[in-house]
Amino acid sequence: MTTTSAPLTRTDRRLLALTAAADRRLVDPMAGFVDLEGVREAVEDLTKAFAPLGRVQHTVAAKACGLAPLLRFLGELGIDAEVASPGETAVAEAAGLRGPRLVLDSPAKTIAELAHALAEGTAVNADSFQELARLDRLVGATPPRSVLGVRVNPQVGAGRIGDTSTATAGSKFGIPLRDHGNRGLLLESFAHRPWLTRLHVHVGSQGCPPELLAAGVAAVHELAEEINAEAGYRQVTSLDLGGGLPVDFTSDDPGPTYAGYVATLLARVPSLADGRYAFVTEFGRSLLAKSGFLVSAVEYTKFAGGRHIAVTHAGAQVAARTVLQPEHWPLRIGALDPGGRPKTGPEVPQDIAGPLCFAGDLLARQRPLPLLEPGDFVVAHDTGAYYFGAHYAYNTLPRPAVHGFTVSPRGDVGFTPIRRTQTLAELVADAGGEFLEAPPAG
Repeated sequence: MTTTSAPLTRTDRRLLALTAAADRRLVDPMAGFVDLEGVREAVEDLTKAFAPLGRVQHTVAAKACGLAPLLRFLGELGIDAEVASPGETAVAEAAGLRGPRLVLDSPAKTIAELAHALAEGTAVNADSFQELARLDRLVGATPPRSVLGVRVNPQVGAGRIGDTSTATAGSKFGIPLRDHGNRGLLLESFAHRPWLTRLHVHVGSQGCPPELLAAGVAAVHELAEEINAEAGYRQVTSLDLGGGLPVDFTSDDPGPTYAGYVATLLARVPSLADGRYAFVTEFGRSLLAKSGFLVSAVEYTKFAGGRHIAVTHAGAQVAARTVLQPEHWPLRIGALDPGGRPKTGPEVPQDIAGPLCFAGDLLARQRPLPLLEPGDFVVAHDTGAYYFGAHYAYNTLPRPAVHGFTVSPRGDVGFTPIRRTQTLAELVADAGGEFLEAPPAG
């Protein structure tokens, strides 16, 4: 327990939570942790930064960490949800976010998904002209309860990571604005559908600088002005700005800030602050990454071919991007002693290996750390977005438990369950266990 008059920093809270988690044996053999106060601070930064834009509906991209208790917590802070599948929709609705508190985005929405969204009053961003034709049949002559819009690909180019850049010339997302004839077709689509009142843009996420995001927003704002001029009234009343603010994975610094991003937006399009449009945001990684971390026990160590190797339980099943594309998704790794305290001693290059049965299952390669031993722990920082929810079922490994935590001003740590460890019975069920008694085919 510590007593201090100064507010605890994110680093302070993390260190206290790590020792408390080790003391209470919550890492068995791996677990995720979410700093709930850190999430609250990120939400406060977001809402304060976007205040100059006036009417803003902030949503969290459910794909970033769509765990129901966390979505409920965010909902209580005033954050709605952006969903992109029936599963994400179901989880968000179970968490109390439904109807107008949801925005449905996906390039492959089924008729059933669209019908459910329209019945619930969920906002929908159509991803193609074909989807607009499908909406025509579903909407019919009755004015929809949902806010309906179109996702436009402004084709402003790629960021540093191609896989997360969604505004390239040949992206699968949205209607490509610069392709021959599409601008005119978009104007015509709005002219024939008075129930279309929103434009949506999402340029990309990690690796896309704020200036690239702002270029996409500028292109869609210009299109909205053109649509409204053609209509003779303000048909487009809101702009969905997407998300995608990148995160700094090399330090405790967050990276580009929301305030800095808004300043970039207003420098590019000053009229965004004139009150004529309402806005939607869909941030995920920037809201959650810095508030989460994964902790795994070190099960074994070995020395092979001149390399120190620590075998842990954190591999591609929880960190697929980091394992498969380490050049784009490196993580900071910390070494802890069995008490959950930072391990001391000379730093030695070590491979941090996961448990999966392929040689490349490495969380980090030749990372300088105090020499790890069985019973120690490793912590993977900045994993509050995507790492808890995007489980890779290789080797039928269970999804790990996730715990939220708070720390009192005196340093007392309280944990609350967000997800328990997946049981072996649940793994058997996922593997078709219910059909074991079925008669053999033929």
